[in-house]
Amino acid sequence: MNFVTAAAGPPLYYLTGCTSPVLSIAVCRALSDMKLGLAALLCLSSLVWLSECTPPTCYSRALDLSKEIMTLLDKIHTFHRTKTCAEILPTIFLDVHNSCIITKLRDFLYVVLNHPNQYCREKPRMVLLKRKIQNLYSIITRICYRDLVFFTDDCQAIDTGNTSPYYAEDRLQLLQEKR
Repeated sequence: MNFVTAAAGPPLYYLTGCTSPVLSIAVCRALSDMKLGLAALLCLSSLVWLSECTPPTCYSRALDLSKEIMTLLDKIHTFHRTKTCAEILPTIFLDVHNSCIITKLRDFLYVVLNHPNQYCREKPRMVLLKRKIQNLYSIITRICYRDLVFFTDDCQAIDTGNTSPYYAEDRLQLLQEKR
């Protein structure tokens, strides 16, 4: 076998990144270009996959944040270290379609901010709950003001979790049942 070498340097196949002296220089260069192209394609596709295609709207952010708050409240009520802190918190069931959510969030935030136990105010989950409620309240009252549509004004549904059916749909059903 006759290897192509530079005048006073290593064999040329080492310079192309190919470790095999059997492959020709053109094949080695093609393989290295293919590896580079494949790596670039993989990198680009992972960036596209990781990025979301559409930014969240006010409505979707309010919905997601209300779900996060409800999940966090459930954890606070069940976790043994924060169970005593949750005893003073009022029951709340967040529904961003209910117009009473603004006053109920404001009242709930007041209770969280003025918790009688300093130890509870400093617990990480309680601090996170406070931040999330403040964010949701500011989204509903400032950022998305007039963007959200409220379907009901049943304030008791936020306290109990029992939602009354939509008035327009069930009124027809009730009228039909009375006949």
